[in-house]
Amino acid sequence: MLITIRQAAERLSVSTKTIYRRIKDGSLPVVKISEKDYRIDERDLEAFIQRLKTA
Repeated sequence: MLITIRQAAERLSVSTKTIYRRIKDGSLPVVKISEKDYRIDERDLEAFIQRLKTA
C-alpha cells in the first residue's frame, strides 16, 4: 500500500522535511504520482526502518 509523505513522517516521528531529505539523498525510494506528489510504499518504509535499527 502506498502512503503519503505526512503519514511516513508520523510513523517515524519526524518532520516531513526530514522525509524529503531522505528521498533526495536516495535512502528512501518513492513513487512519483505527479509533478509535486509522491507516495512511499509501506514495504520500502519498513526496509528503511530496519536499516535505521541496524545502523
